[in-house]
Amino acid sequence: MKKTILALAAGTFIAGAILTGCNTPSQKVENAQENVVEANKDLAQANKEYLADIASYKTETASRVAANEASIAEFKARIAHEKRAARADYNKRIAELEQKNSDMKMKMENYKEEGKDKWLVFKVEFSHDMDEMGKAFKDLTVKNVK
Repeated sequence: MKKTILALAAGTFIAGAILTGCNTPSQKVENAQENVVEANKDLAQANKEYLADIASYKTETASRVAANEASIAEFKARIAHEKRAARADYNKRIAELEQKNSDMKMKMENYKEEGKDKWLVFKVEFSHDMDEMGKAFKDLTVKNVK
C-alpha cells in the first residue's frame, strides 16, 4: 500500500512539474521577442559607448599632437642660438619628429570604425607609438651638457 501511494505521489509530482514547466508556443514567441528587444537595446548601448570612446580618444590624440607641435616650435626657437653643426643635427631630428607627428595625426584621422576588437588593437598600438614619440621629444629637448 505504501508503495502504491508513493508511486502515485511521485507520478503526480512529475506530471505537475511537466505541466507547469511547459510554455505554449505563443508564450515562447513572446519570450523570444522580449529577448530580442533587450539584446537590441544592449547592442545599441554598446555601439554608442564604442563610438563615444573613439571620439574621446581622437580628441585626446589631437591634443597630444598639438602639444608635440608646440614642443617642436619651442625647440626650434631655442636652437636658433646653437652652433651651426649642432643646429643641423637638431633640424634633422626635428624634421623626423615632425614627419612622425604628421603621420600619427593622419593615421588617427583616417581610422575607420571596423569593430570593437580592431579598435582596441588599434588603440593599444597607437598609444604605444604616441608614447614612444613623446619619449623622443623629451630626449630631444634635454640638453646633455657635460
